[in-house]
Amino acid sequence: MPKVVLIEDERLIVESLVRTLRGLGYEVRDAADGTTGLALILAEAPDLVILDIMLPRLNGWEVCKAIRR
Repeated sequence: MPKVVLIEDERLIVESLVRTLRGLGYEVRDAADGTTGLALILAEAPDLVILDIMLPRLNGWEVCKAIRR
C-alpha cells in the first residue's frame, strides 16, 4: 500500500484529504506542523508528501529544503 504523509495545519482540510486518500487505498499519516511533519517523513519514507507552505514551527519551504538534502 503506498504511503502518503500529509503536512497541513487546517483540520478540515486534513480530515477531507485523509478520508479521500484512504478511500483510494493509500496509507496516510498526517502532521499539523513542519517540525513534526519532517520527523514523520524521515521515519516513514513515504511515497508522496503533500505539504502546506504556511505551517507553524517550520514552514513548508524549510521542510522541502530539508527533504531535498
